[in-house]
Amino acid sequence: MPVPALIAHRGYATRYPENTLLALEAALGAGARFVEFDVQLSRDGIPVLLHDGDLARTTGQGGQVMNLSRAELSTLGAGEPYRFGARFAHEPIPTLAEAMELLADWPAATAFVELKEESLAHFGTVRTVEAVLQILEPLLKRCVPISFAVPAVQCARDLGAPAVGWVLEGLDAAHAARARRLAPDYLFCDYRDALAADDPFWPGPWRWAVYEITDATLALDLAARGAHLIETMDVGELLAHPSLRLDP
Repeated sequence: MPVPALIAHRGYATRYPENTLLALEAALGAGARFVEFDVQLSRDGIPVLLHDGDLARTTGQGGQVMNLSRAELSTLGAGEPYRFGARFAHEPIPTLAEAMELLADWPAATAFVELKEESLAHFGTVRTVEAVLQILEPLLKRCVPISFAVPAVQCARDLGAPAVGWVLEGLDAAHAARARRLAPDYLFCDYRDALAADDPFWPGPWRWAVYEITDATLALDLAARGAHLIETMDVGELLAHPSLRLDP
């Protein structure tokens, strides 16, 4: 039975606040060779690790990330108070540069860096992609820009990213045709879409990644159907499962 590689989705996010250095370091320390995190731009164009454009869920404060400067964002905690209370109240919103400093200490690790739609819409595709790639450049061979937005994926490739990934919104014929035209190195899909499809994983020059999975049996079942990578917020638990191991 094929064994999928595991991607730490927003770090070790079941145990630590998502998209924080704490969550990423915990995932790497647990043995993850692949991590994924989300990037937005601050008002002054600094790439920071955040999933939502709105700050409320992760910081407990209102407002939009693109309306605050990096200096203003640095005063907020990213401890997900609705999930963890005050336990991680002082965990900061990291910059992408800080995440790269962490990744540099783990030379076997690869990062999937998701460019979020809110920043792409607010700042424009080229400016957003350029800002991110500038920070990734020293470790670009170990970083894969990914996005739901096809123009961002194409822009990252045009600007020199060695590998790119497209996050699919569905597994219908239109998405399959667009995937063939784009020919990314990775395709990401929701596990629910994969389970609902008779033959979900189209052949092509890409590797398939499926999210969000915390059950080892489901991970192995999807790998048997053709998934190469499994994205999970519970990477430590899945890595500890006797039937799962890291991609050699």
